[in-house]
Amino acid sequence: MKPEECQTMADVRAEIDKLDAELVRLLARRVRYIDRAAELKPALGWPARIDARVEEVVRNVRAKAVQESLDAELVESIWRRLIDWSIAREEDAMARGAEGKPPR
Repeated sequence: MKPEECQTMADVRAEIDKLDAELVRLLARRVRYIDRAAELKPALGWPARIDARVEEVVRNVRAKAVQESLDAELVESIWRRLIDWSIAREEDAMARGAEGKPPR
């Protein structure tokens, strides 16, 4: 249902709940790619954090935010938090892999 088709607050809330579930599924999918990166990077000799890539991702999401008429500062803030969390997850996985421990 489109926002303008919502007739009640219950309609609005139901649609937001659907979107939230979809966002969680997308974040879970993104994490699976982060986990795969953590498996591939050691063989390439790459660290978890690659500053040029961080800035590329931020530029990309800022541009997409502008296209979607969203506050680019807000989107950047959210993504920088997501990126920091992702890098910490990669670092942990890479350290565990180097120690021969199974990933969490």
